[in-house]
Amino acid sequence: MSAEIDETRLVRRLRRRDEAAFAELVGAYQNRVFSLVYRMLGDRAEAEDLAQEVFVTVFKSIDRFRGDAKLSTWIYRIATNHSKNRIKYLSRRHHKRTRDIDDTREIEFSGPYAKQAPRPDQVFEGRQLETTIQHALAALEDDHRVVIILRDIDHLSYSEIAEILGVAEGTVKSRLFRGRAALKAFIEQRNGE
Repeated sequence: MSAEIDETRLVRRLRRRDEAAFAELVGAYQNRVFSLVYRMLGDRAEAEDLAQEVFVTVFKSIDRFRGDAKLSTWIYRIATNHSKNRIKYLSRRHHKRTRDIDDTREIEFSGPYAKQAPRPDQVFEGRQLETTIQHALAALEDDHRVVIILRDIDHLSYSEIAEILGVAEGTVKSRLFRGRAALKAFIEQRNGE
């Protein structure tokens, strides 16, 4: 999220069905929601559709937001649940997860080096690494994949992840350990080590 928002005020406005508040919500969370569902599904078109569904669900369900957790945590929970449901639906339809090399780029690059233009060889190596990671993520069980995305990519705390997934922190740590081990094994096997 680029700027902190006043969640309490935003939730009140959303409950009044304020369309400007909805636009503010989407603007604040769209990159993170899309990134999560894209990494879960591995299909850009499916992720775009699903991200829209997440925001529609948030808007329709805002009256059920109790405020026990942060708004972002609640939105992540909705996005995670929608992603898992879509994965089940697609697997029943035998939908194949595919990723184009061009689709593996980051949604939004930020950080201290965001202003520097990378060299072409760095771009190529970065895309190769991102493609390998995306394929490795796709090979993981859903429970392991979501924990790795939330912890290692989105940098959420163990307690936030536990709240999003509705599990104990110990379960988050266990899934993260197993997921990282599976990810490492996949990458080592792919690199022929």
